[in-house]
Order: sequence, then structure tokens, then C-alpha cells
Amino acid sequence: MPLPHRTCRVLFVVGLCITLLVPGGCASRRSSAAAPAQAERQRPILSTADDALLEDLSKRSFLFFWEQADPDTGIVRDRSRTNGSPVDTDARDIGSIASVGFGLTGLCIAAERGWVPVPDAVDRTRRTLRFFAERMEQQHGWFYHFINLRTGSREWASELSSIDTALLLAGVLTVRQCFARDAEIPRLAEAIYRRVDFDWMLAGDPLVLSHGWKPETGFLQSRWDHYCELMILYLLAIGSPTHSIPAESWRAWRRPTITFENYSYIGGPPPLFVHQYAHAWVDFRGRREREPPHVDWWENSVVATRAHKAFVLKLAAEFPGYTENVWGITASDSRKGYVAWGGPPRQEQIDGTVVPCAAAGSLMFAPDITLPAVREMHSRFGDRIYGRYGFADAFHPTDGWVNADVIGIDLGITLLSAENLRTGRVWTYFMRNPEIPAAMERAGLQPAAQTPRGGDIAVARRGLAVAVR
Repeated sequence: MPLPHRTCRVLFVVGLCITLLVPGGCASRRSSAAAPAQAERQRPILSTADDALLEDLSKRSFLFFWEQADPDTGIVRDRSRTNGSPVDTDARDIGSIASVGFGLTGLCIAAERGWVPVPDAVDRTRRTLRFFAERMEQQHGWFYHFINLRTGSREWASELSSIDTALLLAGVLTVRQCFARDAEIPRLAEAIYRRVDFDWMLAGDPLVLSHGWKPETGFLQSRWDHYCELMILYLLAIGSPTHSIPAESWRAWRRPTITFENYSYIGGPPPLFVHQYAHAWVDFRGRREREPPHVDWWENSVVATRAHKAFVLKLAAEFPGYTENVWGITASDSRKGYVAWGGPPRQEQIDGTVVPCAAAGSLMFAPDITLPAVREMHSRFGDRIYGRYGFADAFHPTDGWVNADVIGIDLGITLLSAENLRTGRVWTYFMRNPEIPAAMERAGLQPAAQTPRGGDIAVARRGLAVAVR
């Protein structure tokens, strides 16, 4: 999501109890060839207690999308209080189209897990897609970022948001496959996707998409021209069956390298969510870019997660609440309002606050470090920060401050990442949409076995990682 708006490849690690076989081997530059495909896709063996914790956290996270959505429009509130009551501000009836994307995906998880009856999940999905296909205000298929919960009308003079529409589309295409046997859902989902004019959002540029458009001022000056959560937007655009953009757009955005201690990876804005959102739906495992330096985007997010933990622990001298299993900063509420914080690098706003969805949103990447963080936050602080919808959006581990709200997109990344860790179910549904593998192929994202391993951009911290052989 455009800032400042809110919007595993796990290594074998010495001494840790979670063991995964994963695509492409270790993140080290000296890694050997990838393990066989069947072994690469093995799931982690979670303890009974950890699986129960993730079940409870996921179910509570989903409950937000079930209870905080208008049953007629399917629009999901941007936020609510941790106890489930609406906020008592001008945000009370404000919905977020990105929240709707996460919520639609959550309906698939809930139906599979029996949290809601399947007919009820299908009915909610149909109602949501009907509204967005037939009644929702849109321009060239794009939707406004913040909208009224009950009418769908534009709120807060927000923009037609390209990235938030993409997150909505991710949910739309997920239910298209999850509920493929329904007579109406696939048709509505396809209609919503086909209507989006990606070429229009190029706003005169041959390759690079705009952040959005406002009726008062036209296209926003900012463009999706450097690495962040943009990968899902570009794949949807390249794969569009009606209004596609050139495959060369994939190589048109900048890829700055972040180096912290012995970690090096492609990075962008500091919040950790930029490394999570696209991966919540797109299965990048086992693929590398055809062009040098043959980036493995899955590995890149794994290393970014590990670097982020190391960065936060580096701040422990200043903020002793940061410990081995209490860490994580990503865009969230703070005492002073919403802050797009993270790191590395260090930001002045960081004050010792912990954001649970930073670690929880990376469960799918690095459960050996993120699952212990989720476990410890729940066990040590659960009586204060764990409520009806799971974790509060943010808290301070030493001075007692706990945010009064939860935010839909933060609960959403927690829900989807946990499910991908446990079953890979979201990836399974989303990748069944033929437009996505086709877009990846056009963009040059090939199976790793077809791509040279030299020049990998992501590296693991030396001395901790052991190559998968």
C-alpha cells in the first residue's frame, strides 16, 4: 500500500527444533544445488501445542473479517477495537478494499477449516462479488482505497488505489478457484478482474504503473518504480486477459540492495510488510528470475525477515523490551498515530513498540524464528494483548502501552501467512488461476532448475545457515 498509507524458504539452522526442506537450498552464496522438488515442498512438523496456537490465532483473526464486514456489501472495516466494538471516531464505518481482499481469502480458509458453514462462506462471497461487480463505484475497473462500509462510496477523498485494488483482486481470484463449482462466483470474479484497465494506470508511462488517481487532480505523481509489495500488482497487470501491460514492466522497477551486518537483500521501504504481501498469495518458491542476478524472491523475503530480527535485537540496548523472541516492527498504530516504521535502517520514530504481525506475517518464511516470537508474545503478554481478534495491532513490552485497535490488513497477513505455513492452501488456490503462472513465465520467473545460481542477491548470515543438500 502506498506509504504512508497503511496498507521459506527456511534455512536449516543449527540448534533449532524446526526442520524444513525448502526450494533452492540455503540462502548462502555458496549453496549447493536445489534439493529434489518433492523434498523441497515438505511441510514443517509443528508440535501439537504450536498447531493449536496457530489454529486459535488464525480463527480469531478470521473472526474480524466475518464480524466487521457488512453482510450486504461484503465491505470490511479498516479497523475495530480489540474487543470487537466499532471505533468511536470518523473511521467507524470506513472500509478498506485491501481488507476485503484478505477477507475473501479468509473465507476459503474458514470454509476448509469448518469455522463457518460452507454455504455461509459461499453466500458471503457471492454477496461481496456481486456488489463489487455490479454496484460498487469504480473507474476503469479500479476502486477507491477507503470506502463506506454500507454504500461503497468514496471516503476521506481517497485515491483509486492501484496496490489496494491489487490486494482486493488477489482475494477475488482466490475465491474464484476455491469456490469454482459455484454457478456464480467464478463468473463474477472473472468479470471484476477483466474490467481492470491496467494500461490506463500506466498514466502515459510505457512500463511503470501509477500509485493511483483522484478525480480532483488526476493521476498521482508517485509510481511503483522501486521494490516493495508491488510484485502482486505487476503480475496481475502482466497476466490480465483484457488490459495487460508489457512483460518488460517487471524489470522496470528499481531493486536497491540493503546490507545489514552479514545480510544482504533487495529492499525498499522499511516496514516488513513490503516483503510479505505479494507472497501471501503468489507462490514464488522454487523460482528465480531468468535475467542476472537471478533473484529468488522467496529467498529474498526469508533473508529480509532474518535481517529484520537481527536489526531489532541490535536496538535492545536502547529498548530492553526487544529480546530473542519479542521483536518485530512494521507499519502499524503507535502512541502518536499510524506510523510506517520498520527497518533496517534505523528510523527516528522507533520507540520500543512491538508489532505482532511483523513476525506473524512472516510465519510462512521463517517459522524457526517467527513461531517462537508468536508463542512468547502470546504466553508473556496474552492477558493484555490477545483478545477477540487475536493480537492487538501494537504494544510496548516494558511500559504497558497496548493499542486499543486491530487493523484489518495486519490481521489479514497474519491469517494468510499462518495458513501458508500450515497447509500452503492460499498458494494452492491462487496459483490455480492460469493468468498468474503465465504472467510469471512472461516476466522471466522460471523454475530454479532452469536458472543459473550464480549472482544470488540474498545471502544468509554466515555461521548460522547450513546448505540444503
